[in-house]
Amino acid sequence: MKSIIIYFAFLLSSFAIGSLEAQEEREQKEFNLDSVARVREIKEQKIKIATQEEKDRLKKEIEKINKDLESGWYEKEEAEKKKKEAAKLAAENIRNRIAIIENEVDIAERNREPGTYLELKLSKGKINLGIDKPEKDQRIEEKRTKNDFVIAFGFNNALADGQSINDSDFKLAGSRFFEIGWAWTTRVFENTNWLRIKYGLSFQLNGLKPTDNRYFVQNGDVTRLDEFEYDLDKSKFRMDNLVVPIHFEIGPYANRSTDGHRRFSTEDQIKIGFGGYAGFNIGERQKLKFNDGDDQKIKDKSSFNTNEFVYGLSGYLSFGGTALYAKYDLNPIFSSPNTEIHNFSLGLRLDID
Repeated sequence: MKSIIIYFAFLLSSFAIGSLEAQEEREQKEFNLDSVARVREIKEQKIKIATQEEKDRLKKEIEKINKDLESGWYEKEEAEKKKKEAAKLAAENIRNRIAIIENEVDIAERNREPGTYLELKLSKGKINLGIDKPEKDQRIEEKRTKNDFVIAFGFNNALADGQSINDSDFKLAGSRFFEIGWAWTTRVFENTNWLRIKYGLSFQLNGLKPTDNRYFVQNGDVTRLDEFEYDLDKSKFRMDNLVVPIHFEIGPYANRSTDGHRRFSTEDQIKIGFGGYAGFNIGERQKLKFNDGDDQKIKDKSSFNTNEFVYGLSGYLSFGGTALYAKYDLNPIFSSPNTEIHNFSLGLRLDID
């Protein structure tokens, strides 16, 4: 009887153990199937989120390009080029992010402990590799102010009221001017360049060569032209001024955008400048050269009663960096009670950047 009971108990235990093993195997299969489905779900979720993010980013970039096109930042051809580049970048980003997601999930699944679920933080579908940075506007706009080295030279003369150039007291070919300085040009408006302000500091040398063997003579407050006692090989009067010129400059421009840089180029464009200048007379001198039996040279640095404060009108018409330039002194060369004569110049001006 005892032997029968032991044998029956052994059979019952064997049946119970077999049932438990079968149930465990069935549960493990169900768990594995559930795990596979979960992995697939995680991958699909992350891929969907990543793809949508890139599409949203592309949409915003296209909208920004369209706004820039409307505001004149880009030309139409440049805008289309930017859109194609943005679409290509989005497609490459989607492809790379999908590959990263698949690799990340495969690594996590491969290292998962048996009997545990695969847990991955979606973090809105982003893979943080330690290189994510806030997006910045890569557009770089040309500076509103630039500077140029200025040189001007040409013909110079002076006339009294009612006097014509034909009966001027000074030689037309021999009287010349020279100007050298530094100028800054500032774009008045942010998104257009049709109006600029050009200002700076210039050193002017205005030379006059009297006609008919004459030279300037100072007698108290009076300065006049008088005939020299010997034949003059040279008679030249020069005034040196330090002035601040200011011009308003108008004209067309080319709105260019390359490599994210926006330029308001005035190269190969017609420019018109009008304005004036003001400053100080910082010196004058008269040079005489003659022969009285010996070669003689005289440099006279008297004041000649010239006005210390100088101011006038000026303007230019340029193409590129070369301009036709004119200026006219509103102040008389000599102070009262002398006859009012005004200096004027016509020549070329070069703006060298």
